[in-house]
Amino acid sequence: MKKLENIYLIGLMGVGKTTIGKQLAKALQRPFYDSDKVIEDSMGVDIPTIFSYEGEEGFRLREQAVIQQLTALPGIVMATGGGSVIRPENREALKASGFVVYLHCSIDKILYRTRHDTQRPLLRTDNPRQRLQSLLAAREPLYTACADFKIDSGSLPGKTVVKTILQQYQAALEHNESIAS
Repeated sequence: MKKLENIYLIGLMGVGKTTIGKQLAKALQRPFYDSDKVIEDSMGVDIPTIFSYEGEEGFRLREQAVIQQLTALPGIVMATGGGSVIRPENREALKASGFVVYLHCSIDKILYRTRHDTQRPLLRTDNPRQRLQSLLAAREPLYTACADFKIDSGSLPGKTVVKTILQQYQAALEHNESIAS
């Protein structure tokens, strides 16, 4: 039987993981963690600086350590970085210890949401649309395989997304309880 004590949000950058995660945590009266923010706080520098000194691989190693640490905590809501699903160890830790929600939305919506954001090193390119399309093509199968539930966070109001996730989470908890008894 799967552990469902935690809720984890996965998906590309700009889909609303942090925004929705904070609302979920508030509704459930649970602590909220953003894995990227935890990395930044522990390092004392922002993600672009880590990328510039250590490259993506160095960042992914740090991300894996933080995800292992956070998935061991009980009763949390966590927003993961967009590339967290790249490493199999991260996918396994997320799937084994919580209810995984894949937030997705259109590339146009992501571009609109991130248009003024200078803190996303993977979008520092001449063609951010092409980069997002490439990232989505590579990661979509990983997000889908890892997720217990998928929802479009770009076409629904945030409150509706939160309400729907809470309903799906409750249904998963009830399903687990019926299996256990």
